[in-house]
Amino acid sequence: MTNKQASALVGVAPINRESGRFKGLRKIQDGRHQVRTVLYMAMMSAIQSNPVFKSQYQKLVAAGKPKKVAIIACVRKMIVILNSMLRDGVMWEAPKV
Repeated sequence: MTNKQASALVGVAPINRESGRFKGLRKIQDGRHQVRTVLYMAMMSAIQSNPVFKSQYQKLVAAGKPKKVAIIACVRKMIVILNSMLRDGVMWEAPKV
């Protein structure tokens, strides 16, 4: 499964709703609501304790993104990391500083 497919399955991939000259905001929708809720709560904990997600979240908020948008962006990053770990059969290793 590709990272884009995994993100869409959970429902955190931004979906365009544009037609003709109309350019609207991208929204997340569809996907598995219960999985998205669990990952949202996991990310709330991760941005407090995990240095990878904490720095990503702070970078997005400093760039002017709303906090909920930054959290969902971090959830998508978590899905990409988890999908890659599953594909390669490796365990999580914290980056060495």
